[in-house]
Amino acid sequence: MILEALASAVLGLILAWAAAHSLSHRLPTRPLVLCTGVAGALFGDFVTHTALGPGVAWLSLVGAAVISAASLSLLIRPAGGLRRRSLTA
Repeated sequence: MILEALASAVLGLILAWAAAHSLSHRLPTRPLVLCTGVAGALFGDFVTHTALGPGVAWLSLVGAAVISAASLSLLIRPAGGLRRRSLTA
């Protein structure tokens, strides 16, 4: 269980680093992205491990990667910035 959590945290860190490296112009600060990736991976591992039970560590890592990627995708900002319109438009 400890190794599974450690592996999912490392997986989340790798996913967050890759996202911060490739989408740095559309993401907030790097520490927030890294923390979100790790937290999402740990939460995904917890949910998958709780749902499937022990014995399927590779599926727990897949769940950790999916939840980590989903939580990182929530941080992406629009490329063009916010466009303000008047109320009458």
